[in-house]
Amino acid sequence: MSTSPLSVQLYTVRDHVAADLPGTLARLAEIGFRQVEPYAFVQRADEYAEHLPAHGLTAPSAHVRLVGQDLGPVFRAARRLGVGTVIDPHVPRERWTTRADVEAVAADLAHVAEQAADHGLLVGYHNHAFELENRVDGVSALEVLAGALPDEVVLEVDTYWAEVGGEPAPDLLHRLGERVQLLHVKDGPRSTVDTEQVAVGAGSLPVPEILAAAPQALPVVELDDFAGDVWEAVRDSFAYLAGARA
Repeated sequence: MSTSPLSVQLYTVRDHVAADLPGTLARLAEIGFRQVEPYAFVQRADEYAEHLPAHGLTAPSAHVRLVGQDLGPVFRAARRLGVGTVIDPHVPRERWTTRADVEAVAADLAHVAEQAADHGLLVGYHNHAFELENRVDGVSALEVLAGALPDEVVLEVDTYWAEVGGEPAPDLLHRLGERVQLLHVKDGPRSTVDTEQVAVGAGSLPVPEILAAAPQALPVVELDDFAGDVWEAVRDSFAYLAGARA
């Protein structure tokens, strides 16, 4: 199977990660992944440091709360695992209402990025739907954030939640441009019900157009939940994306 540069957010298989991390990583490698995106990695840094290379995997990005956190352990664990970009996956909804709110989030991320740079790390932010639903002077709060961020902070656009939030993902990606360095690629009926998500390529999102709109970005497969066998969805997602990018 193709080993196109694709990643997978390990939250997709979180029950398997919790029960058997090395076995889960082995199974992802067998599917064809060579990159993964860990979450909650600080607490399991020893295990990841052992088992990622053992299965031929790297972790170019990882999710971890950054704003308002003790960053020393985060940066040390990230460097140990070879992570290049640490991504804050959630800043609470109430901080995205006004321009001043959003600019304050940008300032917080910029402050984190200054510290991360001393460790050779980049900082990113990952959206949900509310950053697109909330409008500031007619513009989505996520785009207001992008305009206020320094170049050292990148975006990981969750294309599914962007569409749920009312923004066609290809158009959004074109507007955000090179700041988008990673994509969460998922599929489904644009529903807020996580279990209605499906394998990439089996839903209603315009995945080829999304990929074409951000060719510089690393696609990261993610399902927040799945009603069937999640391994089947992960395999089908990899096969679809590897074929689409061949």
